[in-house]
Amino acid sequence: MSTSSRPGPVGTSDGAGLRTGRVQPRLDVPPPRLHVAARLEDRFDTALAALLRRRGWTLRIVGYTGYGTGGRVRVLARTLLAAPTVGQDDLPGQDDTSHEQPAVRGFRSFFTASVAGAQVLAHVGGRVHTLTTDRGGYLDALVEADLPPGWHEITLTSIDGARATAPVLVVGPDPVDGIVSDIDDTVMVTRLPRPLVAAWNVFVRHENAREPVPGMAGLYRALGGDDPARPVVYLSTGAWNAAPAIARFLRRHDLPVGPLLLTDWGPTNTGWFRSGPTHKVTQLRRLFTDLPQVRWTLVGDDGQHDPVIYAGAVEHHPEHVRAVLVRRLTPGEHVLSHGAPARPAGTGEAEDDTARGGVPVLEGADGVELLRAARTHGLLTAQA
Repeated sequence: MSTSSRPGPVGTSDGAGLRTGRVQPRLDVPPPRLHVAARLEDRFDTALAALLRRRGWTLRIVGYTGYGTGGRVRVLARTLLAAPTVGQDDLPGQDDTSHEQPAVRGFRSFFTASVAGAQVLAHVGGRVHTLTTDRGGYLDALVEADLPPGWHEITLTSIDGARATAPVLVVGPDPVDGIVSDIDDTVMVTRLPRPLVAAWNVFVRHENAREPVPGMAGLYRALGGDDPARPVVYLSTGAWNAAPAIARFLRRHDLPVGPLLLTDWGPTNTGWFRSGPTHKVTQLRRLFTDLPQVRWTLVGDDGQHDPVIYAGAVEHHPEHVRAVLVRRLTPGEHVLSHGAPARPAGTGEAEDDTARGGVPVLEGADGVELLRAARTHGLLTAQA
């Protein structure tokens, strides 16, 4: 069964809607040829889908949390096949809570059969947009919407009657502060990306055994994460298949709810594997473009590429970055994460050449230390 999960900019809206997604190709220019790995995966997915359809499996829709502003919203969803005995309410969506869906071992969420090229109608406020899923069964489209600031629900339907809802956070036009947070080893102790440990944490361990990083929930509340006017976005290189478990983890540990921007673990259109750093850089740039009125506090850890990626954001887009908070992994976590001992501990603030443009770059071992540093630098909300 397919483990692919690759939302991409696909689909266009109908009527007076906004043409979105990938630029419409010229008719006289042939589309680029897919990588051999992608072609092999597509053949497998097509054969699997045909087999399951013959056994009575039908299309279902899973909606993910989106965001928007200025008359546009980003619609995120997935189409997959489900057994006839599985109702829509039994399918995991990103907004599932721990008491609504039973927690499971990670590998179960990766046994899915995606549906490519499915048409989905997105009912957003008073508008209806016709969208088409990509080769992995995913929707990622920016469409027109007449929605006031705040949380809303959009409805997604297919031509054969499948129906789902997806929450959308619409950010007001006034300047506001927000949070972009990594997940692995930033809010959740996962000890990634060392392959064997990563596989154990993602595929084998029961999701209730996932450990939160101490103090991060309190840090995000103090930064205004509980204010619905302040967006909180979780940006990770994790697979979209894990979105339901991640959402339940966030709720279970009192972390702010917000859109998840995840990625693909399978073959891409151009290679065997996706680039995690490229995904994060691309999504950060899109957030800066889609929500220009938001100044972001970027939160990550020093176990992978977050410090370098965030430093690049500060260098090239200082007007969109309020601060950078980096969680220092313990020596043991560093060894488990990438097989190397920890670098010398910092003093609580990064070196001056990292904090370009007057943007503070703070370090701490957990949320408690980061909260203390954020308070010292005046980053907390008035309520905090």
